[in-house]
Amino acid sequence: MWKKPYGRTGKNVSAIGFGGMRFPKPEEIDASAALVLHAHRRGINYFDTAPGYCNDKSEDIMAAAFKSMPRDSFYVSTKTFASKTDEMRAAIEKSLTRLGVDRIDFYHMWCLNKEGDYQNRRDEGAIKAMIKAKEEGLIAHVVASSHLSGGLLKEVLAEGVFEGVLLGYCVVNFPYRQEAVDAAGAMGLGVAAMNPLGGGLLAQHAKTFDFVRGPADRTVVEAGLRFVVSDPSISTALVGFSSIEQIDEAVAAVENFRPYDAAHMERLRSGILDKFDGFCTGCGYCVPCPNGVPIPQFMDTHNVMKLQNDPDQSVPRLRWHWVVDPEAAANCNDCGACEDQCTQHLRIRDRLKEVLAASREWEKKRQK
Repeated sequence: MWKKPYGRTGKNVSAIGFGGMRFPKPEEIDASAALVLHAHRRGINYFDTAPGYCNDKSEDIMAAAFKSMPRDSFYVSTKTFASKTDEMRAAIEKSLTRLGVDRIDFYHMWCLNKEGDYQNRRDEGAIKAMIKAKEEGLIAHVVASSHLSGGLLKEVLAEGVFEGVLLGYCVVNFPYRQEAVDAAGAMGLGVAAMNPLGGGLLAQHAKTFDFVRGPADRTVVEAGLRFVVSDPSISTALVGFSSIEQIDEAVAAVENFRPYDAAHMERLRSGILDKFDGFCTGCGYCVPCPNGVPIPQFMDTHNVMKLQNDPDQSVPRLRWHWVVDPEAAANCNDCGACEDQCTQHLRIRDRLKEVLAASREWEKKRQK
């Protein structure tokens, strides 16, 4: 497995990391741990988890696998929302116990999503507690997880507290985060990319995204992963694995792979900017809606509407694939809560109206 440096930490992490949030049957601890062990055998050494993932089973699954893995053969990453000093300390100790390790390699201040989030947690003592835990050897590296825009995240990283960052980055949404990725690289920070396949968007619409595939890329999934890991500032691309086949496919994508050159990357970025900027990547921070609108399903349908450019292929998706009544969008009262939480700052209310209007028009035509 190709290893890349995680910033200036001195650690070399696998170009493909294991994202522990998509185990298909998390209640089956041993079966889920078998996926982690298979990934480890295939050369993956970066394992990302968090309290709450997979019905709060992810850390337990990782612990079950770690028992059979030499401690010096892997890095563990986990996270916390804690903001106060005592809460932070308690969260660290709880994760250490659950994971069955005496050190967390990469400990994230989780979900810095709004301007001021970092400053508030810093002022309440979270950073102080993380640094103290690092001094005691309980944490190896203090890092952050964020959905801030590139510019805002760049400002947070410039504070000089964090040694790395976890952020969403893929061929679909890279314009939103490129500034932060470039800044992190210039600062010598590690960068872990979550949702490198756009939350499954590339795999689900491989035909439409085929233009990202170069002559040496066998699949769109392979091309998408290679796009991410070819960026010199990206340390690892975290894939939410749910099967052995997915692990093998991702590992194959980077085996004996030489990163795309600058010219190829520029061609890809230009093509994407022309066609696909502004796609929802399905992070889910827009829910719950106060009025019960299933926003992610509507946003997925909007993505497909843009991709397919064929109402007969895209509009029925909401009702037939998601089993959602398009009229549910009419329950939106324009409160804007979803847009306040949107990590990509999309105009969600406008998209709800677009999908509803397209659905009504399609129904009229179908009834004629």
